[in-house]
Amino acid sequence: MAKPGSGNRVYYGWILVLTLAITETTSWGILSYAFTVFLDPMQHELGWSKAELTGAYSLSLLVAAVAGLAVGRWLDRHGPRLLMTLGSVLATLLVLAWSGVHDLLLFYLIWLGIGFTLAAVLYEPAFAVVATWFVRRRARALTLLTFVAGFASVIYVPLADWLVRTQGWRQALVTMAIILAVGTIPLHALLLRRRPEDLGLQPDGVVLPGPGGDAATSFKGRGSEEKSIPAKIALRGSAFWWMTLAFFLNTVALGGLSVHLIPFLTDHGYDGSFAASMLGLVGIMALPGRLVFTILGEKLPRSLLAACLFSLQTISLVVLLLTYSSTAGVIAFVIIFGIGFGAITPARAALVADFYGRRHYATINSVLALFATAARAVGPFTVGLAFDTIGNYQPAFWTLAGISALAVISIVIAENKRPSSQK
Repeated sequence: MAKPGSGNRVYYGWILVLTLAITETTSWGILSYAFTVFLDPMQHELGWSKAELTGAYSLSLLVAAVAGLAVGRWLDRHGPRLLMTLGSVLATLLVLAWSGVHDLLLFYLIWLGIGFTLAAVLYEPAFAVVATWFVRRRARALTLLTFVAGFASVIYVPLADWLVRTQGWRQALVTMAIILAVGTIPLHALLLRRRPEDLGLQPDGVVLPGPGGDAATSFKGRGSEEKSIPAKIALRGSAFWWMTLAFFLNTVALGGLSVHLIPFLTDHGYDGSFAASMLGLVGIMALPGRLVFTILGEKLPRSLLAACLFSLQTISLVVLLLTYSSTAGVIAFVIIFGIGFGAITPARAALVADFYGRRHYATINSVLALFATAARAVGPFTVGLAFDTIGNYQPAFWTLAGISALAVISIVIAENKRPSSQK
């Protein structure tokens, strides 16, 4: 019996990309994007403030950031299968526990646990798989993965809103837990594999020669050769830290905006269904952004492309703050924000791999992800705290626009300082 990916069969890396595209859509949709839908109904029933509610979410992101360091080392040594399977099982159980919560401390403990699952099942381990299985076709694989997963908000924000309205927020979470279990656990357990060499392949599907053959020559001849920089050397370079700063700043802005967009719109007179549909539309507009990333990412330095994407984020925030009283203005914001938002995630994954190679990718990326994930925690909590203190979102959102602009400068500096061997 032929091994997966051997002979004339479809390269197994593409099967992994499709598998992860499905599981990432479900995991992101339920564990991240849907959270904003539950803010208002939980606040109304339980009486907790926005800062208290988003504080639990932020705690989970901080835990995920720290846990991601161990996850990166695990992935480089053992691969994704066991890690992502157990992460999905735990995530399902914790969403079920969330549905029955009445105590604020228990709510925080649940989200502390969810933080560990986020590190195990969201994009960082998925990107490590892509970086391991692809070199020449990495941008295409990342685009396919994130293009499909881009439907997470499109599917799960409206679905969560409908479930809350028809079932109540507690039963809605039970339903979401069932979907999470079915849509992730069996796929992770049955299909994930560690690396192409285990199947007699090299990245991109290059078949290793038989005994006595020159594997290195075969690999190079197919255009898949890539130098890898050890993690210790990468982390000593200033390029890494400028890149990290850029994505930290941008993610603070993204996290603060995405979690508070629905409350922002409802506070300004829009109904909850419209607000939820706008957040879902962000996911739709992200899709063409990811296609543009594939085309331009092969022709332009990806750091330059990232700078353009960060600029779009800044512009979109300014548009929202100047035109939020108009439905057309909100839609214009969604279009600009979505296009930029869609390409940033694969741009980050590709940048790390382009700068440092695949062999130590997960370890290096886990350090950057530590700061990026922490930024996702800082943004929502800080904006929620600002709202509780000031009583409106405008000052916090203007600050997010400025932070996003600083990210543009940081990524340009990172490109100028990148390792010369990887240029």
